Amino acid sequence: MSLTYDDVVAKYEPVLGLEVHVELNTNSKMFCGCSTIFGAEPNTQTCPVCLALPGALPTVNEKAIESTIKIGLALNCSIAPFSRFARKNYFYPDMPKNFQISQYDEPICVNGYVDVEIETDEGPKTFRIEVERVHMEEDTGKSLHVGGATGRIHGAEYSLLDYNRAGIPLVEIVTKIVPGTGKYAPEVARAYVAELRDILRSLGVSDVKMEQGSLRCDANVSLRLIGAEVLGTRSETKNVNSLRSVERAIRGEMIRHAELLNNGERVVQETRHFQEDTGLTRSGRSKEQAEDYRYFPEPDLVPVAPDAAWIEQLRAALPERPSIHRKRLQEQWSVPDKEMSAMINADVLDVVEATVALGADPAKARGWWLGEISRIANEKELAIKDLAINASDVAEIVALVNSGELTDKLARQVVEGVIAGEGKPAQVIASRGIKVVSDDSALMAAIESACAAQPETAQKVRDGHIPAAGALIGAVMKETKGQADAARVRELLLGHLGQSSN
Repeated sequence: MSLTYDDVVAKYEPVLGLEVHVELNTNSKMFCGCSTIFGAEPNTQTCPVCLALPGALPTVNEKAIESTIKIGLALNCSIAPFSRFARKNYFYPDMPKNFQISQYDEPICVNGYVDVEIETDEGPKTFRIEVERVHMEEDTGKSLHVGGATGRIHGAEYSLLDYNRAGIPLVEIVTKIVPGTGKYAPEVARAYVAELRDILRSLGVSDVKMEQGSLRCDANVSLRLIGAEVLGTRSETKNVNSLRSVERAIRGEMIRHAELLNNGERVVQETRHFQEDTGLTRSGRSKEQAEDYRYFPEPDLVPVAPDAAWIEQLRAALPERPSIHRKRLQEQWSVPDKEMSAMINADVLDVVEATVALGADPAKARGWWLGEISRIANEKELAIKDLAINASDVAEIVALVNSGELTDKLARQVVEGVIAGEGKPAQVIASRGIKVVSDDSALMAAIESACAAQPETAQKVRDGHIPAAGALIGAVMKETKGQADAARVRELLLGHLGQSSN
Protein backbone atom coordinates (compact mmCIF):
# COMPACT_ATOMS: atom_id res chain seq x y z
CA MET A 1 0.00 0.00 0.00
CA SER A 2 1.37 3.43 -0.96
CA LEU A 3 2.30 5.81 1.82
CA THR A 4 0.93 9.32 2.11
CA TYR A 5 3.24 12.22 2.80
CA ASP A 6 1.75 12.51 6.31
CA ASP A 7 2.65 8.85 6.91
CA VAL A 8 6.27 9.60 5.98
CA VAL A 9 6.79 12.64 8.22
CA ALA A 10 5.06 10.91 11.15
CA LYS A 11 7.82 8.27 11.19
CA TYR A 12 10.89 9.73 9.50
CA GLU A 13 12.95 12.90 9.62
CA PRO A 14 14.17 14.17 6.23
CA VAL A 15 17.74 15.43 5.89
CA LEU A 16 18.49 17.65 2.91
CA GLY A 17 21.61 18.65 1.04
CA LEU A 18 21.28 21.10 -1.84
CA GLU A 19 23.77 21.84 -4.59
CA VAL A 20 22.89 24.74 -6.86
CA HIS A 21 24.76 25.32 -10.12
CA VAL A 22 24.78 28.86 -11.48
CA GLU A 23 25.91 29.86 -14.95
CA LEU A 24 27.61 33.25 -14.71
CA ASN A 25 26.72 35.91 -17.27
CA THR A 26 30.26 36.76 -18.32
CA ASN A 27 30.81 37.63 -21.97
CA SER A 28 33.41 34.91 -22.41
CA LYS A 29 33.95 31.40 -21.09
CA MET A 30 35.74 30.42 -17.89
CA PHE A 31 39.12 29.56 -19.42
CA CYS A 32 39.03 30.97 -22.98
CA GLY A 33 37.66 33.89 -24.97
CA CYS A 34 34.70 32.15 -26.65
CA SER A 35 31.30 33.82 -26.49
CA THR A 36 28.72 32.67 -23.94
CA ILE A 37 25.59 33.94 -25.77
CA PHE A 38 22.72 31.47 -25.36
CA GLY A 39 21.03 29.95 -28.40
CA ALA A 40 23.79 30.17 -31.01
CA GLU A 41 24.09 27.53 -33.74
CA PRO A 42 25.66 24.34 -32.35
CA ASN A 43 29.44 24.27 -32.13
CA THR A 44 29.92 27.85 -33.34
CA GLN A 45 31.27 29.14 -30.01
CA THR A 46 34.29 26.91 -29.59
CA CYS A 47 38.07 27.12 -29.79
CA PRO A 48 41.09 24.86 -29.18
CA VAL A 49 40.87 25.49 -25.42
CA CYS A 50 37.22 24.53 -24.85
CA LEU A 51 37.55 21.68 -27.36
CA ALA A 52 40.66 20.44 -25.50
CA LEU A 53 42.88 20.30 -28.55
CA PRO A 54 46.50 19.32 -27.86
CA GLY A 55 48.71 22.16 -26.69
CA ALA A 56 45.87 24.57 -25.83
CA LEU A 57 46.23 26.16 -22.37
CA PRO A 58 43.53 27.74 -20.19
CA THR A 59 43.54 31.23 -18.65
CA VAL A 60 41.19 32.29 -15.83
CA ASN A 61 38.32 34.70 -16.46
CA GLU A 62 38.83 37.56 -13.96
CA LYS A 63 35.18 38.65 -14.14
CA ALA A 64 34.11 35.14 -13.14
CA ILE A 65 36.32 35.31 -10.05
CA GLU A 66 34.83 38.71 -9.15
CA SER A 67 31.29 37.37 -9.57
CA THR A 68 32.06 34.33 -7.41
CA ILE A 69 33.45 36.50 -4.62
CA LYS A 70 30.32 38.68 -4.76
CA ILE A 71 28.18 35.56 -4.42
CA GLY A 72 30.23 34.34 -1.46
CA LEU A 73 29.97 37.71 0.30
CA ALA A 74 26.22 37.89 -0.28
CA LEU A 75 25.90 34.41 1.27
CA ASN A 76 27.85 35.46 4.37
CA CYS A 77 30.85 33.31 3.42
CA SER A 78 34.51 33.76 4.30
CA ILE A 79 36.64 34.44 1.20
CA ALA A 80 39.75 32.28 1.09
CA PRO A 81 43.01 34.22 0.73
CA PHE A 82 44.32 31.31 -1.36
CA SER A 83 42.39 28.82 -3.46
CA ARG A 84 43.21 26.70 -6.47
CA PHE A 85 41.67 24.73 -9.28
CA ALA A 86 41.71 20.96 -9.59
CA ARG A 87 41.05 18.38 -12.26
CA LYS A 88 37.93 16.29 -11.71
CA ASN A 89 38.42 13.23 -13.87
CA TYR A 90 35.56 11.39 -15.51
CA PHE A 91 34.58 10.34 -18.99
CA TYR A 92 31.51 11.75 -20.65
CA PRO A 93 31.22 12.52 -24.36
CA ASP A 94 30.12 16.11 -23.61
CA MET A 95 33.34 16.76 -21.62
CA PRO A 96 36.03 17.13 -24.32
CA LYS A 97 39.03 16.96 -21.97
CA ASN A 98 37.71 13.88 -20.09
CA PHE A 99 38.15 16.00 -16.98
CA GLN A 100 36.43 19.09 -15.63
CA ILE A 101 38.36 22.01 -14.19
CA SER A 102 36.76 22.64 -10.81
CA GLN A 103 37.78 23.35 -7.21
CA TYR A 104 38.11 20.57 -4.66
CA ASP A 105 39.84 20.88 -1.29
CA GLU A 106 40.56 24.62 -1.53
CA PRO A 107 37.40 26.45 -2.69
CA ILE A 108 37.24 30.22 -2.90
CA CYS A 109 34.28 30.75 -0.48
CA VAL A 110 33.42 28.76 2.65
CA ASN A 111 31.13 28.69 5.71
CA GLY A 112 28.19 30.91 4.83
CA TYR A 113 24.47 30.82 5.44
CA VAL A 114 21.10 31.89 4.06
CA ASP A 115 17.98 32.49 6.15
CA VAL A 116 14.62 31.67 4.58
CA GLU A 117 11.14 32.24 5.94
CA ILE A 118 8.14 30.05 5.15
CA GLU A 119 4.57 29.81 6.37
CA THR A 120 3.98 26.95 8.82
CA ASP A 121 0.99 25.77 10.82
CA GLU A 122 2.33 27.93 13.65
CA GLY A 123 2.80 31.01 11.48
CA PRO A 124 5.94 32.33 9.72
CA LYS A 125 9.14 30.49 10.67
CA THR A 126 12.75 31.15 9.71
CA PHE A 127 15.13 28.33 8.78
CA ARG A 128 18.88 28.86 8.50
CA ILE A 129 20.54 26.98 5.63
CA GLU A 130 24.29 26.71 6.20
CA VAL A 131 26.47 26.96 3.10
CA GLU A 132 29.54 24.73 3.15
CA ARG A 133 31.28 26.11 0.07
CA VAL A 134 30.96 28.18 -3.08
CA HIS A 135 33.39 27.16 -5.78
CA MET A 136 34.15 27.83 -9.44
CA GLU A 137 34.16 25.36 -12.28
CA GLU A 138 33.27 25.02 -15.96
CA ASP A 139 30.12 23.64 -17.50
CA THR A 140 29.99 20.65 -19.82
CA GLY A 141 28.69 20.51 -23.36
CA LYS A 142 25.21 19.35 -24.27
CA SER A 143 24.14 15.94 -25.56
CA LEU A 144 21.08 15.57 -27.76
CA HIS A 145 19.70 12.05 -28.11
CA VAL A 146 17.61 11.76 -31.26
CA GLY A 147 14.83 9.20 -31.67
CA GLY A 148 13.11 7.18 -28.99
CA ALA A 149 10.34 8.31 -26.70
CA THR A 150 12.19 9.76 -23.71
CA GLY A 151 14.89 12.01 -25.11
CA ARG A 152 17.41 9.91 -23.18
CA ILE A 153 20.23 7.85 -24.64
CA HIS A 154 18.37 4.58 -24.05
CA GLY A 155 16.32 3.88 -27.15
CA ALA A 156 17.78 6.77 -29.13
CA GLU A 157 18.80 6.24 -32.75
CA TYR A 158 21.86 8.47 -32.48
CA SER A 159 23.33 11.28 -30.38
CA LEU A 160 24.62 14.75 -31.26
CA LEU A 161 27.02 16.90 -29.23
CA ASP A 162 27.04 20.68 -28.93
CA TYR A 163 30.15 22.13 -27.28
CA ASN A 164 28.97 25.75 -27.16
CA ARG A 165 28.25 25.35 -23.45
CA ALA A 166 31.53 23.54 -22.70
CA GLY A 167 33.59 25.94 -20.60
CA ILE A 168 30.76 28.30 -19.57
CA PRO A 169 31.66 29.69 -16.10
CA LEU A 170 29.80 27.87 -13.36
CA VAL A 171 29.52 28.49 -9.66
CA GLU A 172 28.42 25.64 -7.42
CA ILE A 173 26.81 26.52 -4.08
CA VAL A 174 26.81 23.55 -1.71
CA THR A 175 24.95 23.46 1.59
CA LYS A 176 25.91 21.56 4.67
CA ILE A 177 23.38 18.89 5.63
CA VAL A 178 20.05 20.47 6.51
CA PRO A 179 18.22 18.63 9.32
CA GLY A 180 15.30 19.88 11.37
CA THR A 181 12.95 20.89 8.57
CA GLY A 182 10.47 18.08 9.29
CA LYS A 183 7.37 18.06 7.15
CA TYR A 184 8.35 21.43 5.69
CA ALA A 185 11.46 20.07 3.94
CA PRO A 186 10.09 20.52 0.38
CA GLU A 187 8.91 24.08 1.13
CA VAL A 188 12.22 24.98 2.80
CA ALA A 189 14.18 23.69 -0.21
CA ARG A 190 12.01 25.68 -2.60
CA ALA A 191 12.32 28.83 -0.49
CA TYR A 192 16.12 28.41 -0.34
CA VAL A 193 16.50 28.08 -4.11
CA ALA A 194 14.13 31.03 -4.60
CA GLU A 195 16.16 33.14 -2.18
CA LEU A 196 19.40 32.18 -3.93
CA ARG A 197 17.87 33.11 -7.28
CA ASP A 198 16.81 36.52 -5.92
CA ILE A 199 20.25 37.14 -4.41
CA LEU A 200 22.02 36.20 -7.64
CA ARG A 201 19.67 38.36 -9.70
CA SER A 202 20.25 41.33 -7.40
CA LEU A 203 24.02 40.88 -7.78
CA GLY A 204 23.69 40.90 -11.57
CA VAL A 205 26.00 37.87 -11.93
CA SER A 206 23.58 35.53 -13.74
CA ASP A 207 20.27 35.68 -15.60
CA VAL A 208 19.14 32.80 -13.30
CA LYS A 209 16.79 31.41 -15.96
CA MET A 210 16.04 27.97 -14.61
CA GLU A 211 14.22 26.94 -17.79
CA GLN A 212 17.43 27.58 -19.80
CA GLY A 213 19.64 25.77 -17.30
CA SER A 214 21.49 28.84 -16.02
CA LEU A 215 20.27 27.95 -12.52
CA ARG A 216 19.71 24.32 -11.62
CA CYS A 217 19.49 22.38 -8.41
CA ASP A 218 20.74 18.95 -7.38
CA ALA A 219 18.60 17.85 -4.43
CA ASN A 220 20.05 15.31 -1.99
CA VAL A 221 17.52 13.59 0.28
CA SER A 222 17.80 10.96 3.00
CA LEU A 223 15.49 9.76 5.77
CA ARG A 224 16.17 8.61 9.30
CA LEU A 225 13.81 7.43 11.97
CA ILE A 226 12.67 10.30 14.18
CA GLY A 227 15.05 10.47 17.13
CA ALA A 228 17.82 8.48 15.42
CA GLU A 229 21.35 9.86 15.15
CA VAL A 230 22.66 7.93 12.15
CA LEU A 231 21.95 9.48 8.75
CA GLY A 232 20.16 7.45 6.11
CA THR A 233 21.44 6.72 2.61
CA ARG A 234 20.92 9.65 0.28
CA SER A 235 19.83 9.92 -3.30
CA GLU A 236 20.63 12.90 -5.52
CA THR A 237 18.05 14.21 -7.98
CA LYS A 238 20.01 16.00 -10.69
CA ASN A 239 19.41 19.24 -12.58
CA VAL A 240 15.97 20.17 -11.28
CA ASN A 241 15.06 23.29 -13.24
CA SER A 242 12.09 25.00 -11.58
CA LEU A 243 11.09 26.00 -8.06
CA ARG A 244 7.95 23.89 -8.26
CA SER A 245 9.97 20.89 -9.39
CA VAL A 246 12.42 21.25 -6.48
CA GLU A 247 9.50 20.95 -4.07
CA ARG A 248 7.88 18.08 -5.97
CA ALA A 249 11.13 16.15 -6.39
CA ILE A 250 11.95 16.24 -2.68
CA ARG A 251 8.43 15.31 -1.65
CA GLY A 252 8.44 12.40 -4.12
CA GLU A 253 11.85 11.15 -3.00
CA MET A 254 10.80 11.24 0.65
CA ILE A 255 7.82 9.03 -0.13
CA ARG A 256 9.94 6.67 -2.28
CA HIS A 257 12.61 6.28 0.42
CA ALA A 258 9.99 5.65 3.11
CA GLU A 259 8.26 2.95 1.08
CA LEU A 260 11.59 1.17 0.53
CA LEU A 261 12.51 1.36 4.20
CA ASN A 262 9.08 0.22 5.36
CA ASN A 263 9.36 -2.81 3.08
CA GLY A 264 12.75 -3.72 4.54
CA GLU A 265 14.55 -2.73 1.34
CA ARG A 266 17.71 -0.68 0.96
CA VAL A 267 17.95 2.84 -0.42
CA VAL A 268 20.66 2.90 -3.09
CA GLN A 269 23.04 5.85 -3.19
CA GLU A 270 22.59 7.06 -6.75
CA THR A 271 21.76 9.99 -8.97
CA ARG A 272 18.20 10.21 -10.21
CA HIS A 273 16.34 12.26 -12.80
CA PHE A 274 13.12 14.14 -12.10
CA GLN A 275 10.23 13.58 -14.51
CA GLU A 276 8.00 16.63 -14.87
CA ASP A 277 4.99 14.71 -16.17
CA THR A 278 4.74 12.29 -13.24
CA GLY A 279 6.46 14.17 -10.41
CA LEU A 280 8.57 11.06 -9.81
CA THR A 281 12.26 10.34 -10.27
CA ARG A 282 13.95 7.55 -12.17
CA SER A 283 17.31 5.94 -11.57
CA GLY A 284 20.36 7.40 -13.28
CA ARG A 285 23.69 6.00 -12.15
CA SER A 286 25.41 5.01 -8.94
CA LYS A 287 26.75 8.03 -7.11
CA GLU A 288 30.51 8.46 -7.24
CA GLN A 289 32.57 9.35 -4.19
CA ALA A 290 35.24 12.04 -4.27
CA GLU A 291 37.99 9.44 -4.66
CA ASP A 292 36.32 8.15 -7.83
CA TYR A 293 37.05 11.46 -9.53
CA ARG A 294 40.82 11.24 -8.81
CA TYR A 295 41.12 14.97 -8.03
CA PHE A 296 44.53 16.56 -8.33
CA PRO A 297 45.67 20.21 -8.62
CA GLU A 298 45.30 21.71 -12.11
CA PRO A 299 48.91 22.18 -13.29
CA ASP A 300 48.09 24.72 -16.01
CA LEU A 301 46.48 27.35 -13.74
CA VAL A 302 47.99 29.45 -10.99
CA PRO A 303 46.24 29.62 -7.59
CA VAL A 304 43.66 32.36 -6.95
CA ALA A 305 44.76 34.84 -4.27
CA PRO A 306 42.40 37.85 -4.25
CA ASP A 307 43.61 41.06 -2.67
CA ALA A 308 41.94 41.76 0.70
CA ALA A 309 41.30 45.42 -0.18
CA TRP A 310 39.57 44.38 -3.40
CA ILE A 311 37.34 41.99 -1.46
CA GLU A 312 36.30 44.81 0.87
CA GLN A 313 35.51 47.05 -2.11
CA LEU A 314 33.22 44.33 -3.47
CA ARG A 315 31.61 43.90 -0.05
CA ALA A 316 30.90 47.63 0.24
CA ALA A 317 29.23 47.65 -3.19
CA LEU A 318 26.82 44.77 -2.50
CA PRO A 319 23.16 45.64 -3.24
CA GLU A 320 20.36 45.56 -0.68
CA ARG A 321 19.63 42.00 0.41
CA PRO A 322 16.46 40.70 -1.32
CA SER A 323 14.76 39.74 1.96
CA ILE A 324 15.26 43.29 3.27
CA HIS A 325 14.13 44.71 -0.07
CA ARG A 326 10.91 42.69 0.10
CA LYS A 327 10.13 43.88 3.62
CA ARG A 328 10.71 47.49 2.56
CA LEU A 329 8.36 47.11 -0.41
CA GLN A 330 5.74 45.49 1.79
CA GLU A 331 5.83 48.45 4.16
CA GLN A 332 5.79 51.02 1.33
CA TRP A 333 2.84 49.36 -0.37
CA SER A 334 1.00 48.44 2.88
CA VAL A 335 0.60 44.88 1.65
CA PRO A 336 -0.74 42.19 4.02
CA ASP A 337 1.51 39.18 4.64
CA LYS A 338 -0.82 36.88 2.70
CA GLU A 339 -0.73 39.01 -0.45
CA MET A 340 3.03 39.45 -0.21
CA SER A 341 3.42 35.67 0.01
CA ALA A 342 1.11 35.31 -2.99
CA MET A 343 3.32 37.61 -5.08
CA ILE A 344 6.46 35.77 -4.03
CA ASN A 345 4.96 32.34 -4.68
CA ALA A 346 3.64 33.45 -8.08
CA ASP A 347 7.08 34.92 -8.89
CA VAL A 348 5.63 38.31 -9.83
CA LEU A 349 7.15 40.57 -7.20
CA ASP A 350 9.82 41.91 -9.56
CA VAL A 351 7.36 42.67 -12.35
CA VAL A 352 4.88 44.24 -9.92
CA GLU A 353 7.69 46.47 -8.65
CA ALA A 354 8.61 47.38 -12.23
CA THR A 355 4.95 48.22 -12.96
CA VAL A 356 4.77 50.45 -9.88
CA ALA A 357 8.02 52.16 -10.92
CA LEU A 358 6.27 53.12 -14.17
CA GLY A 359 3.56 54.97 -12.23
CA ALA A 360 0.92 52.33 -11.48
CA ASP A 361 -0.76 52.18 -8.09
CA PRO A 362 0.73 49.22 -6.14
CA ALA A 363 -2.69 47.70 -5.35
CA LYS A 364 -3.79 47.88 -8.98
CA ALA A 365 -0.45 46.57 -10.28
CA ARG A 366 -0.51 43.49 -8.09
CA GLY A 367 -4.25 43.07 -8.77
CA TRP A 368 -3.61 42.69 -12.50
CA TRP A 369 -0.56 40.42 -12.16
CA LEU A 370 -2.12 38.19 -9.50
CA GLY A 371 -5.60 38.31 -11.03
CA GLU A 372 -6.34 38.33 -14.74
CA ILE A 373 -2.77 37.71 -15.94
CA SER A 374 -2.26 34.87 -13.48
CA ARG A 375 -5.60 33.35 -14.57
CA ILE A 376 -4.53 33.36 -18.23
CA ALA A 377 -1.14 31.87 -17.33
CA ASN A 378 -2.87 29.04 -15.48
CA GLU A 379 -5.21 28.40 -18.41
CA LYS A 380 -2.26 28.22 -20.79
CA GLU A 381 -0.20 26.19 -18.29
CA LEU A 382 2.62 28.70 -18.60
CA ALA A 383 4.68 30.66 -16.13
CA ILE A 384 3.60 34.31 -15.92
CA LYS A 385 7.02 35.44 -17.10
CA ASP A 386 6.53 33.43 -20.30
CA LEU A 387 3.44 35.42 -21.34
CA ALA A 388 3.80 38.16 -23.96
CA ILE A 389 3.01 40.99 -21.56
CA ASN A 390 5.35 43.15 -19.50
CA ALA A 391 5.37 45.83 -16.82
CA SER A 392 5.13 48.65 -19.38
CA ASP A 393 1.98 47.13 -20.90
CA VAL A 394 0.26 46.75 -17.53
CA ALA A 395 1.25 50.25 -16.39
CA GLU A 396 -0.25 51.66 -19.59
CA ILE A 397 -3.48 49.70 -19.08
CA VAL A 398 -3.76 50.87 -15.45
CA ALA A 399 -3.31 54.48 -16.62
CA LEU A 400 -6.05 54.08 -19.24
CA VAL A 401 -8.46 52.71 -16.61
CA ASN A 402 -7.58 55.58 -14.26
CA SER A 403 -8.28 58.15 -16.97
CA GLY A 404 -11.65 56.58 -17.79
CA GLU A 405 -10.59 55.57 -21.29
CA LEU A 406 -11.05 51.90 -20.35
CA THR A 407 -13.35 50.11 -17.95
CA ASP A 408 -12.03 47.11 -16.01
CA LYS A 409 -13.96 44.83 -18.35
CA LEU A 410 -12.51 46.46 -21.45
CA ALA A 411 -9.06 46.44 -19.88
CA ARG A 412 -9.32 42.65 -19.52
CA GLN A 413 -9.94 42.46 -23.27
CA VAL A 414 -6.82 44.55 -23.85
CA VAL A 415 -4.76 42.27 -21.59
CA GLU A 416 -6.01 39.23 -23.52
CA GLY A 417 -5.08 40.90 -26.80
CA VAL A 418 -1.57 41.80 -25.69
CA ILE A 419 -0.96 38.26 -24.42
CA ALA A 420 -2.36 36.85 -27.68
CA GLY A 421 0.36 38.72 -29.57
CA GLU A 422 -1.86 41.42 -31.10
CA GLY A 423 0.56 44.18 -30.16
CA LYS A 424 0.88 46.82 -27.48
CA PRO A 425 -2.22 48.08 -25.61
CA ALA A 426 -2.82 50.99 -28.00
CA GLN A 427 -2.61 48.63 -31.00
CA VAL A 428 -5.06 46.18 -29.41
CA ILE A 429 -7.49 48.98 -28.61
CA ALA A 430 -7.33 50.26 -32.19
CA SER A 431 -7.56 46.87 -33.91
CA ARG A 432 -10.41 45.62 -31.71
CA GLY A 433 -12.28 48.93 -31.75
CA ILE A 434 -12.33 49.04 -27.95
CA LYS A 435 -13.74 52.33 -26.69
CA VAL A 436 -15.67 53.43 -23.65
CA VAL A 437 -19.18 54.70 -24.51
CA SER A 438 -19.15 57.95 -22.54
CA ASP A 439 -21.79 59.90 -24.49
CA ASP A 440 -24.67 60.34 -22.01
CA SER A 441 -27.21 60.67 -24.82
CA ALA A 442 -26.16 57.28 -26.24
CA LEU A 443 -26.31 55.75 -22.78
CA MET A 444 -29.76 57.24 -22.14
CA ALA A 445 -31.02 55.75 -25.38
CA ALA A 446 -29.81 52.33 -24.28
CA ILE A 447 -31.34 52.84 -20.81
CA GLU A 448 -34.73 53.78 -22.24
CA SER A 449 -34.59 50.75 -24.52
CA ALA A 450 -33.79 48.45 -21.57
CA CYS A 451 -36.62 49.90 -19.46
CA ALA A 452 -39.09 49.51 -22.34
CA ALA A 453 -38.04 45.87 -22.77
CA GLN A 454 -38.35 45.12 -19.03
CA PRO A 455 -41.19 47.36 -17.76
CA GLU A 456 -41.88 45.26 -14.66
CA THR A 457 -38.24 45.45 -13.60
CA ALA A 458 -38.19 49.20 -14.24
CA GLN A 459 -41.29 49.62 -12.06
CA LYS A 460 -39.65 47.70 -9.20
CA VAL A 461 -36.79 50.19 -9.31
CA ARG A 462 -39.25 53.12 -9.35
CA ASP A 463 -40.90 51.58 -6.28
CA GLY A 464 -37.56 51.64 -4.46
CA HIS A 465 -36.27 48.07 -5.02
CA ILE A 466 -32.79 49.19 -6.09
CA PRO A 467 -31.23 45.68 -6.47
CA ALA A 468 -33.55 45.12 -9.44
CA ALA A 469 -31.52 47.73 -11.33
CA GLY A 470 -28.82 45.10 -11.90
CA ALA A 471 -30.81 43.40 -14.66
CA LEU A 472 -31.34 46.71 -16.47
CA ILE A 473 -27.69 47.71 -16.12
CA GLY A 474 -26.73 44.30 -17.54
CA ALA A 475 -28.98 44.88 -20.52
CA VAL A 476 -27.41 48.27 -21.18
CA MET A 477 -23.91 46.82 -20.91
CA LYS A 478 -24.89 44.10 -23.37
CA GLU A 479 -26.29 46.62 -25.84
CA THR A 480 -23.10 48.71 -25.63
CA LYS A 481 -20.97 45.55 -25.99
CA GLY A 482 -19.48 46.09 -22.56
CA GLN A 483 -18.00 49.42 -23.58
CA ALA A 484 -20.00 51.56 -21.17
CA ASP A 485 -18.90 52.59 -17.70
CA ALA A 486 -21.16 50.52 -15.47
CA ALA A 487 -21.00 53.09 -12.64
CA ARG A 488 -22.15 55.86 -15.01
CA VAL A 489 -24.92 53.62 -16.41
CA ARG A 490 -26.16 52.96 -12.87
CA GLU A 491 -26.15 56.66 -12.03
CA LEU A 492 -28.11 57.61 -15.16
CA LEU A 493 -30.52 54.68 -14.84
CA LEU A 494 -31.47 55.42 -11.23
CA GLY A 495 -31.91 59.10 -12.03
CA HIS A 496 -34.11 58.21 -14.98
CA LEU A 497 -36.29 56.05 -12.67
CA GLY A 498 -36.49 58.68 -9.96
CA GLN A 499 -34.06 57.12 -7.49
CA SER A 500 -30.86 58.38 -5.91
CA SER A 501 -27.57 56.77 -6.96
CA ASN A 502 -26.07 57.14 -3.47
